[in-house]
Amino acid sequence: MTEQQNLWQFMMQQSDKLLSQTVTHIGLTCISLLIAVAVGLPLGIWISEKKKAAWVVLGVAGILQTIPSIALLGFMIPLLGIGAFPAIAALFLYALLPIIRNTYTGITSVDQGITESARGMGMNKWQILFNVELPLAMPVILAGIRTATVINVGVATLAAYIAAGGLGEFIFGGIALNNTNMILAGAIPSALLAIILDFLLSLFQKAKLKTMRKVSVVLPVILLVCSSFYIIPRAQVKILAGFTPEFMGREDGYLGLRSKYKLDIPTVVISDAVMYKAAFENKLDVISGYSTDGRLKAYDLVTLRDDKAIFPPYYAAPLVRQDILGKYPELQPALDILSGVINDSIMTELNYKVDYLKQLPEKVALDFMLEKGLYKKPQNANNEHVIRLGSKIFAEQYILINIYKMLIEGNTKLKVVTRTGLGGTKICFDALTNNEIDMYPEYTGTGLLVILKPDKKTLDGMIDSRDKVFNFVQKEFSNQYKLSWLKPIGFNNAYALMMRRSQAQSLNIQTITDLKLYLSNENHQH
Repeated sequence: MTEQQNLWQFMMQQSDKLLSQTVTHIGLTCISLLIAVAVGLPLGIWISEKKKAAWVVLGVAGILQTIPSIALLGFMIPLLGIGAFPAIAALFLYALLPIIRNTYTGITSVDQGITESARGMGMNKWQILFNVELPLAMPVILAGIRTATVINVGVATLAAYIAAGGLGEFIFGGIALNNTNMILAGAIPSALLAIILDFLLSLFQKAKLKTMRKVSVVLPVILLVCSSFYIIPRAQVKILAGFTPEFMGREDGYLGLRSKYKLDIPTVVISDAVMYKAAFENKLDVISGYSTDGRLKAYDLVTLRDDKAIFPPYYAAPLVRQDILGKYPELQPALDILSGVINDSIMTELNYKVDYLKQLPEKVALDFMLEKGLYKKPQNANNEHVIRLGSKIFAEQYILINIYKMLIEGNTKLKVVTRTGLGGTKICFDALTNNEIDMYPEYTGTGLLVILKPDKKTLDGMIDSRDKVFNFVQKEFSNQYKLSWLKPIGFNNAYALMMRRSQAQSLNIQTITDLKLYLSNENHQH
């Protein structure tokens, strides 16, 4: 009962944003669906006459359907940038197959005797199509539109990754922040939306043959009206920020910027996978990033000094199950070999090789181990003694996991299995506490703010001290979760606000306070 009350309270607290994102979600779904119907219906009609072309068109549409949605969005970004256009294009492509296939199936399934009778009555090709074939095929066509609608409502959650909005902002933010209420606040409206739209379309599908002509007019009008939900004029702004879903919901992120710095900046939500490039291409001016990210160097970005200390220390260290350390005492000394070896500049360089030079994390990790003289050939591992290493879904974690794999296999007889790309903090932490993995690299600031969530008084007493934060998370994780933080690796991958170097220099912005003052002056001038 408490969980339901907490969820309800969260949804009430976020009701304005929830309504806004739901409206955006409906708009995205309906715009893409309207375009898909406008393209897919004529294509389906055309291939019902040109049978030889049918397998080509359906084959291409089928291939598009098999491309993972996040990959399809990634392909769209170089062509269409970030925001609405790539999201709508991807959703349109996903909706095509069921609409084309069902139109083709519906028309070709019409009894040939009926069409022959119509032809005998003197009807031409177009009259037969609009007065006979389409009305009879309409239930099958509407079934395809229903399928496309449900698919698009689900896939539209991914639009949040490329600054197109929608309910995905809550879902991805919740996953990153270990916040179940936030996940449900996005997932429940999304599921309800799919059910409601599917139900409404089912009413159209059950219409009698005489009313099918009205349906064919009314449905596009409804889609057009719903599409207009997304077409909201946006004022032109001089400075636009792009923040990750996780950053938007964190006290050491957007919430802290608003409370401590009183920073009010036009913002879109975007995945860190495309955020840095968007800043480099002048589509965004300020982004949330990580201080050791290789793309800082690649795209010539600078970090703004956090002069009011809202970002705590983020020292990376292995987070390991205590029962595993007890079972395999040789594991900790192997992991501790990396302690103090990687500083901020080394980690930035390693990340740069993966993020920008596109080298494989395995190669970057091996080259580093050889350079530092830490590499040893794997010992004869005992297949019964397996250590499962996990990682989050960005380059730095992939590099670290490969380094740890080599350290364990080179210095012990343990066998290592890696489970990389486990998404955000919540997925990795849950995998660790549920005995799905035995270790993953974590950051002290994330452990403090995302998992432990101490009260403000406790937080204020340690937020600017590396050692206090580490000692606190080490003690609390041991007591609450039976997990051990081992010795820190040596680098501090803290959150940071970033700008293009050229822009920051031209506007004389070096600190977050400088950015706040610049925005205030701009607002006063307008």
